Amino acid sequence: MGRIATFDDWIDMLKEWQHDIGLDRDLIERFVPGYEFEAKYGALPTPEIYFGDFKGDRRWERVRDIPDQRMRDAVLNMVVYQGDTEFASNEQQRFLVNNAPSEYDLASIVRIMVEETRHGYQMCHLLVDQFGSEGKIEAQKLLERRAFGKKNRLLNAFNEDVTHWLDFFAYTNFMDRDGKFQLTMLSHSSFAPLAASMGPMLREEAFHMGTGITGLRRIAKAGVIPVDLQQKYYNKWFSGSLDLFGTDHSSSAQWAYTWGIKGRVDEDKSSEAADKEHLNERARRQFYEEALATVARVNEVNASETKFYLPDMRFNRAIGEHAGQHHTVDGRELSEEEWAAYAPSVLPTEADEATLKELFKNPEWIAPKGNLSN
Repeated sequence: MGRIATFDDWIDMLKEWQHDIGLDRDLIERFVPGYEFEAKYGALPTPEIYFGDFKGDRRWERVRDIPDQRMRDAVLNMVVYQGDTEFASNEQQRFLVNNAPSEYDLASIVRIMVEETRHGYQMCHLLVDQFGSEGKIEAQKLLERRAFGKKNRLLNAFNEDVTHWLDFFAYTNFMDRDGKFQLTMLSHSSFAPLAASMGPMLREEAFHMGTGITGLRRIAKAGVIPVDLQQKYYNKWFSGSLDLFGTDHSSSAQWAYTWGIKGRVDEDKSSEAADKEHLNERARRQFYEEALATVARVNEVNASETKFYLPDMRFNRAIGEHAGQHHTVDGRELSEEEWAAYAPSVLPTEADEATLKELFKNPEWIAPKGNLSN
């Protein structure tokens, strides 16, 4: 790796990386002029820790204030993983700047990619500012990693390319919504710099989710792509999003809660005692309910008799209690042979991609943004 880079070096690395994924400077200046990669820290609602074993103590302002090495390691790990997902999402979406269906969509993808890059930079800033030489090394690894082609992002869901705009809108509706949940849980953190990073990131994340649900509604409104074909991408990214909440009965989630590092989504509002053994399951169920509401919004503009749905939470899971099992979208368990025959009917195939390629040639495959009245 050679010498440890400085912040000036890393800005150059970011620009080089953006060029590698097709996000050239002229696009950034065109759609988000003057945008700077800077660390943004928001105000916290209270200086005190309000859950876990350290409830009532002041939040820790510096890593050295965290009272246990295991806790410091857990915070470092969370920052590294969060940063990796931010950079990874840009790499997944690198094809889209070349085939946007409209100027509005091109502006949206450029803004999203720039903001996700800043979120990754924010995590690097935390690492460098708080974690000494170890943090600098981890930040440099984040900035030097080039996962496209190698598929070496830390979470496997972020190693899959997003190759077209239906894929992208489903991704941003579901995966970015999971991102909102993760950022919200970290916003309650006992480690003040991490918690203070979340507010600005969440405000930007709201646009990303809005782009996703609006895009899905525009496609449904147009009525060019069959609902059953659209549904396959809902199934793909919804099931992938569920996996991002982690394993069931997670001991790491229990310790993170006990230490006050990562709270529940509604930690500042909930009066119920935490069921620490089922923290991930609770968050996953809350995510399901919110995602279900987005599907209902798509169905508002869907004139087809075939309606969109969310698959059963056991469907197509790679992490958790149902990993490696095979279930239909309505929850029936299948054998290996039955799944092999069934999966192409509910998940995207190469034939589906070829069909979409032809459908995308129709300029009316997606409705204009302003044409979403019922």
